[in-house]
Amino acid sequence: MHSHTDATVFIVDDDASVREGMAWLLRTRRLLSEAYDSAEAFLQMLANTSPAWGAAGLPTQAGCILLDVRMPGMSGLALFEQLLASGLAQAWPVIFLTGHADVPTAVDSVKRGAFDFCEKPFSDNALVDRIEQALTLSAQQLARRNLKTLRERQLQELTERERDVMRLVIEGLPNKLIADQLDISVRTVEVHRSRVFDKMEVKSAVELANLLREVT
Repeated sequence: MHSHTDATVFIVDDDASVREGMAWLLRTRRLLSEAYDSAEAFLQMLANTSPAWGAAGLPTQAGCILLDVRMPGMSGLALFEQLLASGLAQAWPVIFLTGHADVPTAVDSVKRGAFDFCEKPFSDNALVDRIEQALTLSAQQLARRNLKTLRERQLQELTERERDVMRLVIEGLPNKLIADQLDISVRTVEVHRSRVFDKMEVKSAVELANLLREVT
């Protein structure tokens, strides 16, 4: 069981009884939640808080969104389109809450990137289990993105000569051939190689190559 102490479940539903019931249910599983009575209210919250997010304009904490398909004003599907376009639906997985008539639409949304859908009336335990899985996925996605950001920053800190050495190290060239290609001494290659490993926090050329594959 993963701990989701700093994660938030966002409930977007125009039905007050659904919002209150879900908030109570989540409290029983020690999950934080925020409730919004419309897609517009949720978007307003995003607009107000996004400047405090990470450099990519995406959140730094795990979350997931429980989204009603049909609401007055902007529908859940229209909101989902915006979340997909902004990348937020990847950071905070979306679970649709749907009536029977909307099941085909919800299934189609899952194919397009929603995490899941739950048909009303839903099983409390089954829904919370899926929410916890969505929060785990969110935490993994954010950790991956944070690691990628860190690696990109480390790469930017390399000097041009260190980049040259790194490229040839990854190709598997020994220090002597790297020195010949770059017209520098073997000792200089060793120094640059050591600095590249230190800056990129790796211990081998194989580890370095694998890391760079993750970044690109």
